[in-house]
Amino acid sequence: MQVKIIIGVGGGTGSGKTTFSQKLMELLGPERVLLLSQDDYYNDRSDLPLEKRLQLNFDEPEAVDFRLLINQLRRLQQGRPVAKPKYDFKQHIRRREADSVSPRQILLVEGTLVFARLELAQCFDLKIFLEVGSDLRFIRRLRRDMMQRGRTVESVVQQYLRTVRPMHLRFIEPSKRHADMVISGDEGCDEQLDEVLQRIKSVGVLAEAGKTGYTKTLD
Repeated sequence: MQVKIIIGVGGGTGSGKTTFSQKLMELLGPERVLLLSQDDYYNDRSDLPLEKRLQLNFDEPEAVDFRLLINQLRRLQQGRPVAKPKYDFKQHIRRREADSVSPRQILLVEGTLVFARLELAQCFDLKIFLEVGSDLRFIRRLRRDMMQRGRTVESVVQQYLRTVRPMHLRFIEPSKRHADMVISGDEGCDEQLDEVLQRIKSVGVLAEAGKTGYTKTLD
């Protein structure tokens, strides 16, 4: 299948990137979209004991295997399947098993640092940055890490102050200048989704608007 558009969704931790990306994928039709998460491309540091891995800075660009992500995007563009990595957030290692995925018309890549590396940012045909206040982002991250990753309140707070906030100010917030669209993630974003869908439609991906479930804006 030919890839027609690659979309990047960036923003700080807790800005709603995953939720936005999943909603966009549902509206476009899952059969058309392949969603890749930056979080699965953390460098494998299984060479270190867990105690050391817990002290690593996971919020700086060097923590992510951007070379692998970019190479896999290029392979997908060529119509070739890739072995997408999977990451274990409790052990902080890359899992041995990988997911075999094939290209689709729309490649959607979400993550905090997807615009922080110019080589990756240049891969995107459309760059969307979700902007949310720091207090709400922290609350969302706290809930996620406790419920999904087995973290304690204290560990989340320590990491946020030690790496998350400083790296956001240093890398993520400045990367917003590369975005084509800056969207508020504080509340609903139907109007912004409408604009995104119109841009995607312009490249001929949405020839059959009725299949998106969003015919009101595409008719």
